[in-house]
Amino acid sequence: MPKIKDLPKIERPREKLAAKGAENLKDAELLAILLRTGTKEKNAIEVASQILAKYSKKRLLQLKYQDLIKIKGLDAAKVCTLLAAFELTKRSLEVDDSNLPFIHDSEGAMAQLTGLRNNQKEHFIALYLNARNQLTHKETISVGTLNANLVHPREVFEPATKHLAAQIIIAHNHPSGDAEPSEDDLAITRRLIEAGKILGIEIVDHIIVAGNDFTSLKEKKLI
Repeated sequence: MPKIKDLPKIERPREKLAAKGAENLKDAELLAILLRTGTKEKNAIEVASQILAKYSKKRLLQLKYQDLIKIKGLDAAKVCTLLAAFELTKRSLEVDDSNLPFIHDSEGAMAQLTGLRNNQKEHFIALYLNARNQLTHKETISVGTLNANLVHPREVFEPATKHLAAQIIIAHNHPSGDAEPSEDDLAITRRLIEAGKILGIEIVDHIIVAGNDFTSLKEKKLI
């Protein structure tokens, strides 16, 4: 097969995509666009066809850097481009290769916090999420009357580094039945947000649970 630049314009993958839309390209042509260039012996479409002959599209999405870099015709830049495209695809489709639950909002978080509803003492919980918004770990940080001195950033962020969390949702219950945040609640939230900025781990919400009611500080624009 000739070099892609020697093909008629309408047969070149990028030009074909622009003219006819991505849905009208073959799998090898789509992959060739991501690869951009081929090798001395094969153009990008041939390299892409060779890869797809060896790996199904589903299997290709599961390959890691170490697997892809071994494929002839792929250098580090191409591998990174492919992995970025694969990851974006997984996130947009919520492809779950690990059976971890997704949490996108306070309702999703509450599904993991049902045990807080009827506790007679205040429990402070942290939900640790990866960059896909999947729950990787849940931990009880403290039990007892909540104040700014009881919840130390160290106890909250130590598990985050251990479990490679990209973001954290914190939560606690009000046995009084009132889900409105107190001044202590707001102070703790601010303190943890500032600590998270230093570590590069975002506190994305603080949820206060009171019986069947709850308050999301994010939804109240207090975060």
